[in-house]
Amino acid sequence: MQPLQITQITACKNLKPRHNREKLPPIFKLQAVSTCPNNLDTEPWLDEMKAYFIPFWLRLTIVISVVCVVIGGVLAAYRVYMRPTVLTVAVGSLDGETNKIASLLAGHIAASSTASVHLKIINEPDILAAANGFREGKADLAVVRADTENLPKARTVAQVARAAAVIVTPAGSNYTKFRELSGKTIGVVGAEINSGLVTALSNEYDTARLKIAFKNISINDARQAIISNEVAALLMVLPIARRYIAYIDKIFQNDSDLAPNILSIDGAEAIANTERAYNVFVVPQGSLQGSPQIPPDNRITLATNVYLVARDDLDPDLVANLTREIMIAKRDLGIEQPALAQIIAPELDSAAYIPVHPGAAEYYNNTQRDWLDKYANWIFLLPIIFGIGATTFAATWKFLEFENDRFQETLMATNYHLPRKIRSATSEIELQQIEEEIDSLLHAHLTHARPGRESDSNMLLLHSAAQRLDNLIHHQRSRIVMGGSM
Repeated sequence: MQPLQITQITACKNLKPRHNREKLPPIFKLQAVSTCPNNLDTEPWLDEMKAYFIPFWLRLTIVISVVCVVIGGVLAAYRVYMRPTVLTVAVGSLDGETNKIASLLAGHIAASSTASVHLKIINEPDILAAANGFREGKADLAVVRADTENLPKARTVAQVARAAAVIVTPAGSNYTKFRELSGKTIGVVGAEINSGLVTALSNEYDTARLKIAFKNISINDARQAIISNEVAALLMVLPIARRYIAYIDKIFQNDSDLAPNILSIDGAEAIANTERAYNVFVVPQGSLQGSPQIPPDNRITLATNVYLVARDDLDPDLVANLTREIMIAKRDLGIEQPALAQIIAPELDSAAYIPVHPGAAEYYNNTQRDWLDKYANWIFLLPIIFGIGATTFAATWKFLEFENDRFQETLMATNYHLPRKIRSATSEIELQQIEEEIDSLLHAHLTHARPGRESDSNMLLLHSAAQRLDNLIHHQRSRIVMGGSM
């Protein structure tokens, strides 16, 4: 069907409009086909016929465009929702080993197709720098020691290692306990991170009275400090693992068969009761070296845990998923990376020194919410969503069948304007023009009418009006003919 074109009669300039109705923007182009004869002017009702109709093709295009935009938005939202969340992890150690293990974990998690969280490693020079980065909000997670001060927002995700405080003296020394170092200087490797431990030892043993001094020694200067007798012993906090024991061997190596000595901290239990960041740790006989045995017998010392901590405001589900991925990586990579075997669940007690993150606790306690618990609210809202969708569908359907109400008003208004125009016609040409207008009106209504009772009523009314107008035209034509013959 060809688009409707409403014929417009050019208005005469010498007649004023009788109505002041709001002009509506036309969609169809109006085609002027005739001029106004004599003093005949286009009535305002005819201008109202410029009221626009939204063609079906345009309505369908609008609906399809809206549907495409909605579908595109839903797909984009789904992709964003399913995209893994990237969490930053601050990691640091003196030898860089912790950084390598963290990168290995991050790579394994990223390679998993089911992982909903990925890790981005922020390498720091040491573990204290990693803690500072976490404290300043530069990272979502960090590997820190339990005795790190001022971490109020930290919540444990996993215990990644256990670091023991070892006080080592050169081979041949007769020291066996800490207090026997009275009057000596102890070199502290990593004095800043170990400041809490030094304070705890000073308070427990009253080092000022024993005249025990502590001196900061870098790992690279430790051997020279021992050889030159600058310090009588070294205090280090490190995991009891072969890699770290190699540092002790390197520092204290000598030509004799004598082995370096590890001292006992006999006040370890008292310190652990006071400083919750530490606990009592026994270094078993020969655990550092079998021949000669290091230590020659069991030594009591202090230990502190190394944790992977997360911000307390991280989403629990996110942290639970991260914990699961870490444990899966530990299982998959444990054979080639024995250091991963030290990753275990942290203390789950609410009274723990650094509380466990709620998400990690859900994983370890196997209390993660299932699908129904997570989306129960959505299930409740589903009928409402369907209701809104049904209403939207009905409105869209109505829009596709849209017919301009203004046109209906204008169409009915012609029943009052055309009779007057017919009676005022003075020539056959004017009557023919009026007949063409009536034909255009009928064509417009038939083109845009919708099936239904309302349309049927309008058709009956329009049919009656058309008969009346036809009678009036016939009567006026007879008068014009009779007038012309007289």
